[in-house]
Amino acid sequence: MKISVAKTAGFCMGVRRAVDMVLDAANKSDAPIFTYGPLIHNPQVLEMLESKQIHRLDSIPVKGEGIVLVRAHGVPPEDERALADAGFTVINATCPRVVRVQVIIKKFAQKGYATIIIGDKKHPEVVGLLGYARGNGHTVTTMAQLAALPRFENAVVVAQTTQNTKFYEDIKAWCRKHAPHYELYDTICGSTEKRQNEIRQLAQINDAVIVVGGKESGNTRRLAQVAQETGTPSTHIESVEELDYSSLASAHSIAITAGASTPNWIIKDTCQKVEHALRDSRPVTGKVMDVLDVVMTTNLLLALGAACLTFGAARIQGGDSALVYALIAMFYVLSMQVVNNVMTIKADTYNKPHRARFYKAHKPWLVGLAVGASLSGLYLAGTLGALYLLGILSMTLLGFLYDIDIIPKFMGGSRFHRIKDVPGSKTVLIAAAWGVVTSLIPAFADGTDVLLALIAFLFATGLVFSRAAFADILAVQGDRIAGKETLPILLGETKTLKVIRYTLIFTAVMPVVAAISVSRFSVAWMALVPGTMLLLIKAYQDDRFLSSSRYEILFESLFILAGVIALMI
Repeated sequence: MKISVAKTAGFCMGVRRAVDMVLDAANKSDAPIFTYGPLIHNPQVLEMLESKQIHRLDSIPVKGEGIVLVRAHGVPPEDERALADAGFTVINATCPRVVRVQVIIKKFAQKGYATIIIGDKKHPEVVGLLGYARGNGHTVTTMAQLAALPRFENAVVVAQTTQNTKFYEDIKAWCRKHAPHYELYDTICGSTEKRQNEIRQLAQINDAVIVVGGKESGNTRRLAQVAQETGTPSTHIESVEELDYSSLASAHSIAITAGASTPNWIIKDTCQKVEHALRDSRPVTGKVMDVLDVVMTTNLLLALGAACLTFGAARIQGGDSALVYALIAMFYVLSMQVVNNVMTIKADTYNKPHRARFYKAHKPWLVGLAVGASLSGLYLAGTLGALYLLGILSMTLLGFLYDIDIIPKFMGGSRFHRIKDVPGSKTVLIAAAWGVVTSLIPAFADGTDVLLALIAFLFATGLVFSRAAFADILAVQGDRIAGKETLPILLGETKTLKVIRYTLIFTAVMPVVAAISVSRFSVAWMALVPGTMLLLIKAYQDDRFLSSSRYEILFESLFILAGVIALMI
């Protein structure tokens, strides 16, 4: 069974912007936060906002206080003024694409033009647009309704930004023939057009189509309509629990797409549950995938990668790493990653629902695994001497204290009470900790040359920093909901990817420098690891043809590649 996820599935720019704005307001302000009407048309997102005490105003009170965000669909201008007059601080989260249509309508309405809006009269976006038409706005949902309108002396024709592109082309063709003096504007969002075109293409090469998104979402309903028009069996669901798997039993390939207001965690959850439900049809492959899921979810693959990276760092330093160093690194990383996953179940609910459920269901066993791994690492460090034991113990305690208040909140005076509160700290500290356990501790124990030890540290740290920062990009939606301040949230995705690229280029140079230093040019083969990571980053930017879980598997497997290269050179 092949599952293809549409590249255009999920939040469009306007929805992402609105959700980011309301979450940023909630994370940075103590004032009450409201949205005027539902921020977007997705029940899971609205439920999440309610859980963060972001409530919905369905009417404008005479007096109010706090912050009100105008929904992504926009509102009539008189409503925005009324909210401000009531005493609210108004933040306009209207999608910029919708704002463009508002500006067009306002411009022509001032000249006395009639406005014809191709869209659902009751849809919030259309309601807002009519507010700019100065009482001379008309809505059309069929060709018959358009033909029934009076022939206006002057009129401007626009479309709801999520309108069916084929239908609007028919509307424009009619206008050119019967009312050539009308002003026609292409106002369907480019994201909508790409989404609809992509699902037409995917429907032609797959046996079934699943459209995920709110039943009240106009763009999602039209997406489902476009899929059905292709003749390929299609279904529109709000959540994966609604899916009838028996209807997919005969399908050899399934395409999954989602509306512009569908969050990533719902898409991920749908993909994962569909894949799991259909594994019975592939007994051998299904079992392999089940094992791989457990290995990834429990961080065993990542821990093995830490051990392999230790061997790779040793080669860069011109020596052979003892097994004990690799085991210390493996146990340390395993314990810290499991502890981190236990502490971030809330964020994982919106990033990796499958992992969040796994950790909730098996929390006592996983805590036991973390404690056992930690004690094993400390025991092995103790066999090297008290100094090494103290070093690993200090790093372990630092990992456990990451999410605990060090400065009591009652003391006030600062928003930094935990190490976690320092923006971007997680990525930097994870990278530094890996660098210490995979390169500096072995170097110190073996008396390695300081320059070579530094090169190995920078190599290991650069790889881990890049992997952690990329993971933060994949998890940015859930992290923002949880109030985290990761690098992608601080810098944005584009700048974070640029930082990762430069880091990997620098990291790739390190083995070459080491090879020259120790006159062992085979060490330069280690540059393959950051080089391959660069190729994955490029693939992500160019096409995003893999799911986030597949990217994570590939990134973590590259640490193992470092160990394989170490054994071969």
